This record gives sequence, structure tokens and C-alpha cells, in this order.
Amino acid sequence: MRISELSRRSGVPTATIKFYLREGLMPPGRATSATQAEYDESHLRRLRLVRALIGARGLSVSAAKEIVGSLSEVEGDTYELLGLVFGVWPGAGGGTDTGAGQGAKADGDADSSANAGQDAEVDALIAELGWDVTEFSPARKTVTRTLNTLRGLGIAYDWRALLPYARLAERTAALDLDQIEGPEDPLEKAERAVQLTFLLEPALLALRRLAQESEAAARYRGPSDRP
Repeated sequence: MRISELSRRSGVPTATIKFYLREGLMPPGRATSATQAEYDESHLRRLRLVRALIGARGLSVSAAKEIVGSLSEVEGDTYELLGLVFGVWPGAGGGTDTGAGQGAKADGDADSSANAGQDAEVDALIAELGWDVTEFSPARKTVTRTLNTLRGLGIAYDWRALLPYARLAERTAALDLDQIEGPEDPLEKAERAVQLTFLLEPALLALRRLAQESEAAARYRGPSDRP
């Protein structure tokens, strides 16, 4: 297909595709003339993944390039592939940080050293649940910061209070991974993983808010208050 067709099928503007090609996020097409090239389905899948990493996950161009460049090294290993796109491994654009590589890792190492004692709570939570989680996961620090914030506001809250929520999260995670089982192509699997994780999160939070409203109505609204 020509670049115009690639743009139409992906929904990515031609100028953006050319930028991705120049930056090395996509391999070049097969040259058909001095100014023309042909692209195939592998380019379309790569383009969709790049768009998901930059748009849905909020990565910088350099971080997305690092991830797509590493995919060939983990092809066939779904665990390693998901670790890359979720930002679990150092230098994989952890969390929604727009940086990548050794700078991001160094910042994480410093933060980890400063919060070693506090991070022990996260370790205790993970151990109680029997979860297999790497030390690099950016979600660890999110839990630590949240617990510290709650205690700073005078709310007595520790990792044990998170256990019921963690059990619900286990069930959600199983649903998530069930939905990425289909595609065999690693680029397509990675794209779906990013979309279902980062694009679905706002909807999951919204469902929690709706459920809270409904539960509050069931508990506290009297018959005379009902419409």
C-alpha cells in the first residue's frame, strides 16, 4: 500500500507517519521509485502500536522508539513483551514518564533508596497476596505515595486495608489478560495491551464512581427520597 493508504487505514496523518519514519519508529517501506515506497500489514501494525504508546500511554517519541526497538528481542515471550509495554522494566518508559533510559532509572533508584522503609509496606502487601511482581514496577511507588498521603491527612491507613481492593484488582487483571489472548502477532498483542490498560482506566474509575452512588442510595436514601 502507498503511504496515503497507510494513513487512511491507521487514522494517522501522512505528515506524522513521515516523521515516525525519519525518527526510526517504523522501518522504511519497499522503495518503488526515488520518491515512492510500498508498505504492508507489518507497517500498519507497527504504526498502530506507536500511536498507542505515544497517544494512549503518553510516552515521548524516544521512549516509544526504545520500546518498539526492543520488541524483536522478546518476540514469543508474552511476559517480557507485556513488561515492556507496561513500563515494568528499567528503561522501558516506566509509568507515564515522558523520558526513558538510564536517566529515568537513576531517578527511580534515588527515590527507592529514600523510601526503602516505606516501600516495605508494599513488599508486605505483595507477599501477603502471593503476587509475582518485579522490584522495578512503577506501581509500587504509587501505592507508597498514596499510603503516605492518607496518613499525612490523619487517616489511619496501612497496607492491610488495601487487601480487599487488591483481591478485586486480581479479578480485573485476569479479565484484562483474557482480552489480549487472541492476537498471535506481537505488535498487535502489544497494541491491544496498551489500549485495554491505559484507555480503559478512566472508564474503570467512572464505574467505581457509579457504583458508589448506587451503594450510597441503597444505604442512605429513604423511600420518600426516591424518584
